[in-house]
Amino acid sequence: MSGVERFASAPGVPAAVGPYVQATSAGGFVFTTGQIPAAPGEAIGTFEDEVYATLRHLESVLTAAGSSLQHIVKVNAYLSDPGQLDTYNRVYETFMAGRRPARTTVCVGLWGVSMEIDCIAVVAAEQEV
Repeated sequence: MSGVERFASAPGVPAAVGPYVQATSAGGFVFTTGQIPAAPGEAIGTFEDEVYATLRHLESVLTAAGSSLQHIVKVNAYLSDPGQLDTYNRVYETFMAGRRPARTTVCVGLWGVSMEIDCIAVVAAEQEV
Protein backbone atom coordinates (compact mmCIF):
# COMPACT_ATOMS: atom_id res chain seq x y z
CA MET A 1 0.00 0.00 0.00
CA SER A 2 1.63 3.23 -1.13
CA GLY A 3 2.11 6.05 1.36
CA VAL A 4 1.63 3.87 4.43
CA GLU A 5 4.50 3.18 6.81
CA ARG A 6 4.30 0.81 9.78
CA PHE A 7 6.40 1.02 12.94
CA ALA A 8 6.58 -2.34 14.69
CA SER A 9 8.72 -1.60 17.72
CA ALA A 10 9.90 1.60 19.39
CA PRO A 11 12.85 1.40 21.81
CA GLY A 12 11.83 0.79 25.43
CA VAL A 13 8.16 0.15 24.64
CA PRO A 14 6.45 -3.18 25.47
CA ALA A 15 6.20 -5.33 22.34
CA ALA A 16 2.83 -5.80 20.68
CA VAL A 17 0.95 -8.79 22.10
CA GLY A 18 -0.95 -9.48 18.89
CA PRO A 19 -0.82 -9.09 15.11
CA TYR A 20 -0.43 -5.31 14.98
CA VAL A 21 2.23 -2.60 14.97
CA GLN A 22 2.82 0.20 17.46
CA ALA A 23 2.04 2.93 14.92
CA THR A 24 1.07 3.52 11.32
CA SER A 25 1.84 6.66 9.37
CA ALA A 26 -0.38 7.65 6.44
CA GLY A 27 -1.58 10.87 4.83
CA GLY A 28 0.63 13.06 7.01
CA PHE A 29 -0.69 11.55 10.26
CA VAL A 30 0.58 9.01 12.78
CA PHE A 31 -1.97 6.65 14.32
CA THR A 32 -0.69 4.89 17.42
CA THR A 33 -1.73 1.63 18.93
CA GLY A 34 -2.91 1.81 22.54
CA GLN A 35 0.10 2.12 24.82
CA ILE A 36 0.16 0.58 28.28
CA PRO A 37 2.44 1.10 31.30
CA ALA A 38 4.13 -2.33 31.17
CA ALA A 39 3.53 -5.83 29.89
CA PRO A 40 -0.01 -7.00 30.77
CA GLY A 41 -0.20 -8.21 34.36
CA GLU A 42 3.13 -6.57 35.30
CA ALA A 43 2.77 -3.79 37.88
CA ILE A 44 5.29 -0.93 37.91
CA GLY A 45 4.26 1.01 41.03
CA THR A 46 1.48 3.47 41.72
CA PHE A 47 -1.12 4.48 39.19
CA GLU A 48 0.74 7.79 38.84
CA ASP A 49 3.91 5.83 37.90
CA GLU A 50 1.86 3.93 35.32
CA VAL A 51 0.55 7.14 33.74
CA TYR A 52 4.11 8.49 33.45
CA ALA A 53 5.30 5.19 31.91
CA THR A 54 2.42 5.04 29.45
CA LEU A 55 2.92 8.61 28.26
CA ARG A 56 6.68 8.01 27.89
CA HIS A 57 5.86 4.94 25.76
CA LEU A 58 3.48 7.03 23.65
CA GLU A 59 6.22 9.64 23.23
CA SER A 60 8.73 6.95 22.12
CA VAL A 61 6.30 5.51 19.57
CA LEU A 62 5.56 8.97 18.16
CA THR A 63 9.27 9.76 17.88
CA ALA A 64 9.94 6.46 16.08
CA ALA A 65 7.15 7.33 13.64
CA GLY A 66 8.42 10.86 12.93
CA SER A 67 6.19 12.85 15.24
CA SER A 68 6.10 14.03 18.86
CA LEU A 69 3.81 14.91 21.74
CA GLN A 70 3.73 18.49 20.41
CA HIS A 71 2.05 17.25 17.23
CA ILE A 72 -0.82 15.30 18.81
CA VAL A 73 -4.26 16.31 17.57
CA LYS A 74 -6.42 13.64 19.29
CA VAL A 75 -5.97 11.43 22.37
CA ASN A 76 -8.08 8.48 23.48
CA ALA A 77 -7.56 7.31 27.06
CA TYR A 78 -9.03 4.21 28.64
CA LEU A 79 -8.94 4.03 32.44
CA SER A 80 -10.00 0.98 34.45
CA ASP A 81 -11.43 2.98 37.38
CA PRO A 82 -13.21 6.36 37.39
CA GLY A 83 -11.26 7.25 40.56
CA GLN A 84 -8.09 7.43 38.41
CA LEU A 85 -9.18 10.53 36.48
CA ASP A 86 -7.69 13.21 38.76
CA THR A 87 -4.26 11.53 38.82
CA TYR A 88 -4.40 10.91 35.08
CA ASN A 89 -5.28 14.56 34.36
CA ARG A 90 -2.48 15.88 36.60
CA VAL A 91 0.23 13.76 34.92
CA TYR A 92 -1.26 14.24 31.43
CA GLU A 93 -1.02 18.02 31.83
CA THR A 94 2.72 17.79 32.60
CA PHE A 95 3.29 15.97 29.30
CA MET A 96 1.04 18.23 27.26
CA ALA A 97 2.51 21.44 28.74
CA GLY A 98 -0.53 23.57 28.07
CA ARG A 99 -1.29 22.07 24.65
CA ARG A 100 -4.77 20.65 24.76
CA PRO A 101 -5.45 18.26 21.92
CA ALA A 102 -8.97 16.92 21.48
CA ARG A 103 -9.43 14.05 23.94
CA THR A 104 -11.80 11.27 24.86
CA THR A 105 -11.41 9.53 28.23
CA VAL A 106 -13.56 6.56 29.19
CA CYS A 107 -13.67 4.00 31.96
CA VAL A 108 -13.60 0.42 30.67
CA GLY A 109 -12.60 -3.09 31.69
CA LEU A 110 -9.04 -3.77 30.50
CA TRP A 111 -7.05 -6.99 30.23
CA GLY A 112 -4.56 -6.94 33.08
CA VAL A 113 -3.61 -3.25 32.82
CA SER A 114 -4.89 -0.13 34.57
CA MET A 115 -4.93 2.13 31.53
CA GLU A 116 -4.26 2.46 27.81
CA ILE A 117 -3.67 5.54 25.66
CA ASP A 118 -3.63 5.97 21.87
CA CYS A 119 -3.46 9.07 19.74
CA ILE A 120 -3.41 10.65 16.32
CA ALA A 121 -0.60 13.09 15.59
CA VAL A 122 0.65 15.06 12.62
CA VAL A 123 3.94 13.88 11.13
CA ALA A 124 6.51 16.50 12.10
CA ALA A 125 8.73 18.29 9.64
CA GLU A 126 12.35 17.11 10.06
CA GLN A 127 13.55 20.36 11.58
CA GLU A 128 10.71 20.29 14.17
CA VAL A 129 11.20 16.81 15.66
